Amino acid sequence: MEVENSTVKIQFFLLGFSDHPELQSALFAVFLSVYSVTLMGNLGMILLITASPQLHTPMYFFLHILSFIDACCSSVIAPKLLVDLISDKKTISYNGCAAQLYFFCCLVAAEAFLLTVMAYDQYIAICNHPLLYTIIMSKRICCQLAIGAFLGGTMSSVVHTTNTFHLSFCSDEINHFFCDTSPLFSLSCTDTYIHDIVLLVFTSLVEALCLLTLLLSYILIIAAIIKTRSADGRKKGLSTYASHLTMVSIYHGTLIFIYLCPSASHSLDIDKVMSMFYTLIIPMLNPLIYSLRNKDVKNAFRKMISRKFLF
Repeated sequence: MEVENSTVKIQFFLLGFSDHPELQSALFAVFLSVYSVTLMGNLGMILLITASPQLHTPMYFFLHILSFIDACCSSVIAPKLLVDLISDKKTISYNGCAAQLYFFCCLVAAEAFLLTVMAYDQYIAICNHPLLYTIIMSKRICCQLAIGAFLGGTMSSVVHTTNTFHLSFCSDEINHFFCDTSPLFSLSCTDTYIHDIVLLVFTSLVEALCLLTLLLSYILIIAAIIKTRSADGRKKGLSTYASHLTMVSIYHGTLIFIYLCPSASHSLDIDKVMSMFYTLIIPMLNPLIYSLRNKDVKNAFRKMISRKFLF
């Protein structure tokens, strides 16, 4: 395709998993199940937290927003992926591709910031006096932190989307199941060195800010839990935060692997597998991790079910 025509592309072709046609039906069933569980789990958490007064605390306020982000992030990717798995025409418009990248980057960055805010909230709750916690984490502060997470996500999205779609594209075949920066960079007719630097620098700043805050918060939280006199309390606290820390590690680990490691060190096929973790798997697991291992959530669910049966 001619370079001069590359900037007026009408559509792209998402190759996805088309190199494995024998797996299309099985992948459709798996991804449909994952997406269904993701929606039910996250929307269920939103409804439960909204309907349960005992869950109207800063921790569950942030968890409410996390569930919203996970449901939206999965919905940006999964419906198009499912359609492509059962369709011969795996196309996406130029504007649709730009919109998908924009919302995807916004939600992924917002979740990274929100997970950091949640770790900070837990640090304040555990390492400070309860009365001081209610003053520090007031409703106003919680709303400001949540808005800040979305503003950070929006800024990140604008940078990455503008940086990517300023390129000229010589090909229209995207070797991925959604529009992401790395596969789009590989279609460029021109040198992407400056664009790679912009991606690396901005992503590094976001990751450094989030990871340093997370690391410091979790170190202080674990130190406070270890100092707990009750052996059962220590065991319960460490078990709870181990699961949270595992999810955060997987989330940031996949982001670092894909966006900060040199693209030459891994193939786009590996990127597809890694991308499934933070686009499909983690949004499904988050409500399970934060609910099944949480006594308050289980008690609120039992009370809500009891009220339904009484009515």
